[in-house]
Amino acid sequence: MTQLDLRRAIVQRDERSAVLEAEIASRIAAETARTASEEHYRHLFNAVDAGISVLQMRYDADGRAADYRFVEVNRAFSTHTGLSDVEDRWVRDALPGVEQYWLDLYGEVDLTGQSRRVQHIASALDNRWFDVHAFRIGDPADHHVAALFTDITDRRRSEQELHELNETLEQRIAEAIAEREVTAEALRQAQKMEAIGQLTGGLAHDFNNMLTGVIGSIDLIRRFLESGRMDQVHRYLEAAETSAQRAAALTARLLAFGRRQSLDIRPTDVNQLVRGMEDFLRRTLGEQVSLAVALVPGLPPASTDANQLENALLNLCINARDAMPDGGHLTIETTTMQLDPGFAQTGEDLQPGDYVVLSVSDNGQGMSAETITKVFEPFFTTKPIGQGTGLGLSMIYGFLKQSGGHVRIYSELGVGTSVKLFVPCSDAPVVVAEPRVASMPVGAGETVLVVEDDAAVRMVIVNVLDELGYTACEAEHAEEAFAILQTSRQIDLMISDVGLPGLNGRQLAEIARQTRPGLKVLFVTGYAQGAAVRSGFLDHGMDMLTKPFQIDTLAIKVRQMLTP
Repeated sequence: MTQLDLRRAIVQRDERSAVLEAEIASRIAAETARTASEEHYRHLFNAVDAGISVLQMRYDADGRAADYRFVEVNRAFSTHTGLSDVEDRWVRDALPGVEQYWLDLYGEVDLTGQSRRVQHIASALDNRWFDVHAFRIGDPADHHVAALFTDITDRRRSEQELHELNETLEQRIAEAIAEREVTAEALRQAQKMEAIGQLTGGLAHDFNNMLTGVIGSIDLIRRFLESGRMDQVHRYLEAAETSAQRAAALTARLLAFGRRQSLDIRPTDVNQLVRGMEDFLRRTLGEQVSLAVALVPGLPPASTDANQLENALLNLCINARDAMPDGGHLTIETTTMQLDPGFAQTGEDLQPGDYVVLSVSDNGQGMSAETITKVFEPFFTTKPIGQGTGLGLSMIYGFLKQSGGHVRIYSELGVGTSVKLFVPCSDAPVVVAEPRVASMPVGAGETVLVVEDDAAVRMVIVNVLDELGYTACEAEHAEEAFAILQTSRQIDLMISDVGLPGLNGRQLAEIARQTRPGLKVLFVTGYAQGAAVRSGFLDHGMDMLTKPFQIDTLAIKVRQMLTP
């Protein structure tokens, strides 16, 4: 070998050695990179909070997923499932109670290549709920599926509790409302009993005073008659009558407060009513109180009981006078007001519509806000003992509410008080009042059937009719009245109490008119449920008289009904 050949051989050797070194270096670099990549992958794989598992699916002869092997799992896998040391193990060995649902789910992902996202319960893992995202990885021939999942048991239970809470919310609200209603009802009952106690106490006080006047006077009259001292009889008859009239007025006020009085509601000219009372009011108020009357012209008719409205106006004026002991100024005004639905629905039970407003205002002592809240309570009064019953404003309140109106009070201590009465307007024209008969009218022998279960009242009515020249026949109850009505006897008028035992007077009248269609009926009543508003209780040829009544009032009413 020549020296040249030797040099060539050495060069070739060095070249081969360099190539080999380069290849070895490349392989070392590649291995180093692969190792670094695997370490990075492993670090990321185990750093993920979600559980990750790579599964290898196995199928039965029918092509259905029968098992899967845990190829690889991350650290969070154990945290979420509670399973450990499962790599290279088949799931049916590692978790014998695994549900077929999970096998079918992963098998579907493997065979179709379509990823799935589900939330489902795992019974074999203590009924935990998992949010799972499954997808196929690698060569489809390897049947590898990756599953990323998190334990959402706490969230699902919270959602379930919230769902159950929402489902039972209505029931629990109803129960809470019912419980509150029970408490409120107990409070209302306590307040009602307190009000009843105040009512009965005041009622007993006033009635006992009045009954003492009646009973004492009657007892003295009996003694004077037995001893022949006739000169004293008339005096105590007047005393007994005065006490009885006071008792009647008290009963009327109580019925008004309870909205149970018998109202004769008709279209009424309120301006004319005020004008008719003006002179009387000036005399009542006295010289120290100046009265101004401001009436709006063209005032529409009001739907009310004129007598009760007169009493209310008189009562308010007397209250105003008493609130100005050193004199003052009082104003009576009328106007109209239209209440829209928003104003009407303010807890005052007012219907939207047109109202006549009658106002009484003074510049007297006024009232505090606390006093105003109590003025409508029965027997509450700011007047000294013996100067007021405490039923005036409660009577006005009851009367107005019963007739569809309302009352409002505005007052300030040291400034004065204004009371406004809201009375519904009427679409009908004002009815001209019938003139009063100057003397007590007498009968012409007409036959009047008196049906009254109270023997004393029946005796008084029958005797009055006999004295007036009528022919009276009497019945204690409806059955006895039927026996008379079924005869051929002429009956020109039936006077019946409304509150009869068994069939009431209104039912009696209905049945009586089936055989006597033109029978006229005069009802007398102290109080009867359903007869509070006469226009809704009376039919054609019927009228009503409220107990107690004067003899001349009965005589006039009977004559009016029998006059063609």
